[in-house]
Amino acid sequence: MGKTKYKFDPESLSFMRYKRSTIEWLLRAFGILSVIIVFSFGFYLLASKYFPTPQEKILQRELENYKLNYDLLNHKLNNLEKVVIDLENRDENIYRSIFEAEPIPGSIRNAGYGGMEKYLSLEGYSNSKTIIETTKRTDKLSKKLYVLSKSYDELIKLASNKEAMLASIPAIQPVKTNNKVRIASGFGWRVHPIYKVVKFHEGLDFIGRVGTPIFATGDGTVIELEYSRTGYGNKIVISHGYGYKTLYAHLSKTIVRRGQKVKRGEQIGFIGNTGLSTAPHLHYEVILNKNKVNPVFFFHNDLSPDEYEKVLKLAEQANQALD
Repeated sequence: MGKTKYKFDPESLSFMRYKRSTIEWLLRAFGILSVIIVFSFGFYLLASKYFPTPQEKILQRELENYKLNYDLLNHKLNNLEKVVIDLENRDENIYRSIFEAEPIPGSIRNAGYGGMEKYLSLEGYSNSKTIIETTKRTDKLSKKLYVLSKSYDELIKLASNKEAMLASIPAIQPVKTNNKVRIASGFGWRVHPIYKVVKFHEGLDFIGRVGTPIFATGDGTVIELEYSRTGYGNKIVISHGYGYKTLYAHLSKTIVRRGQKVKRGEQIGFIGNTGLSTAPHLHYEVILNKNKVNPVFFFHNDLSPDEYEKVLKLAEQANQALD
């Protein structure tokens, strides 16, 4: 039971029992309720900061899971981008060259995909930067694959009319590579084995035992046979038509004659060590319209993608040539 309160009445000079009005009771109740609400809200903020709710814990786990998935997605995108770059290189340096098609400009291959407004809906989140960058990479990759698909459609049309051309253009390795036969030096600037100066090496050197079989890399006609103790030593030059020729040097023996027609994969001679050579090997060149080009781009008929990658790495080594 509450205490009885009294109020001094100056007129009667006595204490009179004090009774609160309804408004005073309401104000008092409102004050107490306000204090309770303020303390409750403060406690809620404090608890929320240091003690996450079950719902917040669930959301946090979902965010971490999304981040992990985005990391995995970006890792997959890295691998896909490498594959697409390899396909673009093959398309530009092999297939379109083979069919004498105009190269696709880099501005088209690497064009963007939509403007910045396309990604505005992805802004405003804690991980917006990651989401936007991943989306941009996915869109760019999609555009590259679309351009690549259109390029292959064009090449298919060209191929349907060039069966004879496909059989003639160099498309295999001139020797069968294995643990006894391998690429020793590639196309590009290399140290000359005798003069010890850096010179441009215009072909590929396949090191192997004397007597290892050598094969024509495309259909054609033998237009040159030379037997020499200097330079390329014993060599064969085959004209394949369509602006292509191949040269095979330092042979120990040839088994074709000038003017003879040969088929791709037909044996034409044997590895040797003739001419200006420091070890038994085959020096092989591809000539397109009188220009020496990298032969490694023409090994697409008899190699798997993994084997082709290994050949590329071997051919890129900046080592010493054998001739």
